[in-house]
Amino acid sequence: IYSKKVNKLTDTLLIKELFADTPFAILKNKYVPNKRSAGILMPVFSLPSSFGIGDFGPGAKAFVDFLYRSGQKYWQLLPLSPTERKSGHSPYSSFSGMGINALFISPEMLAEENLLSAEKLKAYKLPFSKTIEYGKVEKIRKAICTDAYANYCKGSFTALDYDFKDYCRKQSYWLNDFALFVELKRHFRGLPWYKWPDEFRKRDKAALKEFESLHEEGIDRIKWLQFMGARQWKKLRHYANSKGIEVFGDLPFYVSYDSADVWADPEMFCLDKDGNMSGVAGVPPDYFSKTGQLWNMPTYNWEVLKETNYIWWLNRIRKNLELFDIIRLDHFRAFESYWQVPGGERTAENGKWLKGRGAHFFNIVKDQFGALPFIAEDLGDYMEDVYRFRNEIGLPGMKLLQFAWGPNMPVSVDAAHNYPLNCVVYTGTHDNNTTKGWFKTETSAADRLRLQNYTGIKVNAKNASLVLSRIAYASVAQTAILPIQDILGLDAQARINTPGASKDNWLWRLQQNALSPETEKHLYSWVQMYNRLQLF
Repeated sequence: IYSKKVNKLTDTLLIKELFADTPFAILKNKYVPNKRSAGILMPVFSLPSSFGIGDFGPGAKAFVDFLYRSGQKYWQLLPLSPTERKSGHSPYSSFSGMGINALFISPEMLAEENLLSAEKLKAYKLPFSKTIEYGKVEKIRKAICTDAYANYCKGSFTALDYDFKDYCRKQSYWLNDFALFVELKRHFRGLPWYKWPDEFRKRDKAALKEFESLHEEGIDRIKWLQFMGARQWKKLRHYANSKGIEVFGDLPFYVSYDSADVWADPEMFCLDKDGNMSGVAGVPPDYFSKTGQLWNMPTYNWEVLKETNYIWWLNRIRKNLELFDIIRLDHFRAFESYWQVPGGERTAENGKWLKGRGAHFFNIVKDQFGALPFIAEDLGDYMEDVYRFRNEIGLPGMKLLQFAWGPNMPVSVDAAHNYPLNCVVYTGTHDNNTTKGWFKTETSAADRLRLQNYTGIKVNAKNASLVLSRIAYASVAQTAILPIQDILGLDAQARINTPGASKDNWLWRLQQNALSPETEKHLYSWVQMYNRLQLF
């Protein structure tokens, strides 16, 4: 009766506990897997580490162990995409649709491969801070990566060198343009590509070839860092999978205007002949912003993409399937319809809805990849057409309990009594306040009364996270995902992102030793009680 998860347990008493009162049917020594499950939303950058930001090293491995001991099935992440200062280090406004954030490369794992000495590793450590200080982090990580790459170049790493060359060959479809783009940006002191000299902005072949020959070492270093990031992530994901934990990734819909993708293939995006954005992505006025959100990202030229059979999108999905077990499609509604704002507008108010690619696109995706391991981020107003489209292609949607307590609570799609089985329920996401912060500052007296009447108990700021988490676990939703902040009952200071705000986002860090054995026992008791325990 051993499974890949159970046979990792060495405590006989714990094995007996796992099998006691098991909700699985036993037929001819075979078990019916439990379709109900639970997981935790935890960004990599928020993990504890000794180098200023979370990474793929010991802190991540310890978090996987925490998930395992807590009876969880999923680790949900935010995108692993490269970020930069000018976009506030938002992982949803990346300069690459394919790359990995080099800030997540673990110095400890570099040392394990003899690419850093123990002395240098110790010297690079930073005092722990409650928030990410990106200036310090970028400086120290640049020094670490420069040191590690120099050691690689002058050392004897035969197996590593073979793997690096193999990686470059297999990933050349995006890696070559990405590395050239990053080196050109360094050369032009951070200027966006649309302000480069014409020969580089318009990708003159002779100019690019000459530049590559003069900057070969810098370009190879960029490729090597992507290789090391992918190598470390692969090890971490394998470790998670060996514990029965599936990694729940996140695929942003758009890429930044100043990105390798837009520079390399401008015809795929809504740009004019001079490279200026003619169509800008965003959302109209909503719950988060009275003037809507105007993103510095061009919308897609879907007709051109269709002519290529959507090869860029298919490559992007393939890349993400290499990284994750299941993928959340951020801004899913844009596949059905998207808000496009004319270039030059200062707010998103004067945009219009345009039809997306719909089922036609997903039929091509299905032909390429078979089953669709996706979750649709289908949050927002006036979503009836999006829900029909989501159901047509058979994807689970998302439900947010923080959205359930308004005057329309009895009929709200976010109220637990209205859930279909095929959905994922959250207390809140990275775009929401923590539940404690939400209860204190974003609920009205009427909202709080509805929540109290619904649960039959007195709800306050101290127990709001606990109450909403219980509702999520007790609901019929097949998957319940809790942000780590709500598991720990943290207030608004632990918020990850405030949509529409231009600063103080993507900074929160989990305190060292915040995840206690008591928290593990608490979560484990819940997955048992609410039939979300995964043994197989």
